[in-house]
Amino acid sequence: MNKCKLAVIQMNIVDDKIKNLETLSNFLNKVVEDKVDIAILPEMFCCPYITHKFPLYAEHEGDATFTYLSKLAKLHNIYLVAGSIPELDENNKVYNTSYVFDRSGNMIGKHRKIHLFDMKIGDKVIQESKTISAGDKVTTFETEFGKFGLCICYDLRFPEIFNMMVNEGAKAIIVPAAFNMKTGPAHWELLFKSRAVDNQVYTIGCAPSRNLDDKYVSYGNSIVVSPWGDILNRLDGNEGYFICDIDFNYVDKIREEFPFIKHKKDKLYK
Repeated sequence: MNKCKLAVIQMNIVDDKIKNLETLSNFLNKVVEDKVDIAILPEMFCCPYITHKFPLYAEHEGDATFTYLSKLAKLHNIYLVAGSIPELDENNKVYNTSYVFDRSGNMIGKHRKIHLFDMKIGDKVIQESKTISAGDKVTTFETEFGKFGLCICYDLRFPEIFNMMVNEGAKAIIVPAAFNMKTGPAHWELLFKSRAVDNQVYTIGCAPSRNLDDKYVSYGNSIVVSPWGDILNRLDGNEGYFICDIDFNYVDKIREEFPFIKHKKDKLYK
């Protein structure tokens, strides 16, 4: 089985974890009617994208939100790529972490955002490193359809980790992300197309919806791009979701017809 059906969910995020989890549950009740295999959530889907609030929302792996997500995956018999949430480790460091659950609710993947967004955009200063620690591992996970890669938002700008995920066998790469209204219009589509074509993979971006009253305004525009660089589906800034089929046989076809991955000289690039 090489084809799978994705649900990409672009949620409106509020400053209330319980309400965000209720929103998620309502969306899942809708998308499973289409017999989806994988549901994908946005970056920081359970809390506002305000860096100083991340520690207030943070939980340890295995705590209430983690358990709730696991139960939802099992209840609906789906893979759940749970966007990201603030995670506390045993030393109470905070990470921007994405968990992946299989159809039985078992965690089969975990990615801690590697590259932290420290940036001055106009008069706005964003400094994730003040509250978040950086992950140090490239992440892939197996399904019955094939292998997926997983990274978070700013990680998208670093082609080296995409090459590493592909070298580990990834044929689709999922990116929960929250680009803003300056970087989004300029680079969102460009980067998802570039990473797809550079690596002959599907790229899948899932963002929070746009709320102009938020302190950090997400660009939205959740997207799926094919290994040939075609946009297969895309939202605007509004809350919603789409269902999209991807076919790993098509990845193989593209790579056979245009085998530049085989022509890469990774030893030279190092």
